[in-house]
This record gives sequence, structure tokens and C-alpha cells, in this order.
Amino acid sequence: MKKERSESWEWVKAIVIALLLAFVIRTFMFASVVVDGESMQPTLEPNDKMIVNKIGLQLSEPKRFDIIVFHAPGGNDYIKRVIGLPGEEIEYRDDTLYINQEPVTEPFLDDMKMYYEGEVLTGDFKLEELSPAFDSVVPEDSYFVMGDNRRRSKDSRDIGSIHKQDVIGEASLTFWPIKNIKITE
Repeated sequence: MKKERSESWEWVKAIVIALLLAFVIRTFMFASVVVDGESMQPTLEPNDKMIVNKIGLQLSEPKRFDIIVFHAPGGNDYIKRVIGLPGEEIEYRDDTLYINQEPVTEPFLDDMKMYYEGEVLTGDFKLEELSPAFDSVVPEDSYFVMGDNRRRSKDSRDIGSIHKQDVIGEASLTFWPIKNIKITE
């Protein structure tokens, strides 16, 4: 009888430790998200399941072209690519990204440009034309984000800049469906 109770107690402790460990990992280290919509195509497909790395952003700031998950207005979480960093002037002209008036290539858009061959993928704009909140540069502690499928993306052009405290983490790995498994770049 005593052996059964001891064994039961060991099982209870193991389950509690496993649940506690799962809680800590999910809350502070990693999370999973499901891609909702077409805004990141062809890089990410609708319903792709991804691992979000929360630790990386504790150690460093997002870099240009990182794919991040963040809390958007309206209580939704969005997944987009970082285009502009704090203090940068962002402009699109003739389907080309200009940062601080210097052209920057976006190789991840090559497939989309082939799909929309001969058509403009990203319409012309300057930050100050989008919102008076931009005042020509990305605000301090904020990021300008866009989806890779520029024609079907609700992003900083619509919702404004993303404050760093709203960033959940970097989308680092697609794990489902199996045919789409990859490290996200």
C-alpha cells in the first residue's frame, strides 16, 4: 500500500513538473502561431504553423527583414517583415524601397515580382503621407512592418508603426504542414 502511494506521488510530481516546464517554455521562450491569411505569401502560406522565438528578442533588437509576430490593434496577432527601424526614413518609389534615401534590395520579393510581372507590387509612398504620427521617420522604439504579398497585406501602411513592447518574437521555424518545414528567412 505504501509503495503504491509513493509511486502515485512520484507520478503527480512528474506531471506537475512537466506542466510547470511547459508553462515556462510557452510563456517566456517559444510559442506556436498559425499564419492567418495571404499577406506573407509566398514566404509563408496560410495555415502554416510556426515556432516563435521569444528569447532572441530578449537578447537583441529585431533586424531589417526579420519576420516578427506582434500584437496589432484590435487584439489580433500579426506576422510581418521588419522593413524600417527606429529613426529611419522609409519611402517606396517605382517599386523600390528607399531607406534614408538609399535604394535597398528586397530579394524575398523576387517570386512575387515574377507573379505580378510588369505590375507594381508596392505602391509609391513616403512615411509622412501615411500618417502624421510618422513625421517622416519611424518613431523611436518602433518598427515599420510589411507583408511580403504587398497587395494583400494589412501592415504599417494601414495600422502604423509597431512599438517594440508589442513584439512577441521572431518567427523562426515553419513546422507544419510537413511539406513546408523550413527555417524562416
